[in-house]
Amino acid sequence: MPYLHIETNVEINSNKAQAMLNSASQTVATALKKPEKYVMVSLKQQATMLFSGTSAPLAYLELKSLGLEETTTAALSAQLCTLMQTQLGVDPGRIYIEFAAPERPMWGWNSATF
Repeated sequence: MPYLHIETNVEINSNKAQAMLNSASQTVATALKKPEKYVMVSLKQQATMLFSGTSAPLAYLELKSLGLEETTTAALSAQLCTLMQTQLGVDPGRIYIEFAAPERPMWGWNSATF
């Protein structure tokens, strides 16, 4: 159910990318108390991006999950920013995160919806 999309202008070698995806998947599963088998993570790297007038390392994340509570987004933001800083060297002040909680009928899986 949870989907985390990471878009960054940072170049990441394939081994580091895989390790980061694994870490991101575990972070999301743990933070949302969801089985990791349902977590999907995608990474778009080396994107042409600009933030605050500069192309210094930056990231844009989207986290979508059924039942995502507004009361949890501040803690999730801190965890995801720490992950981006640790894994990619992106300063938390150069990260935007969009949180979304779609309604169950608006989330499809396995030829049906939730």
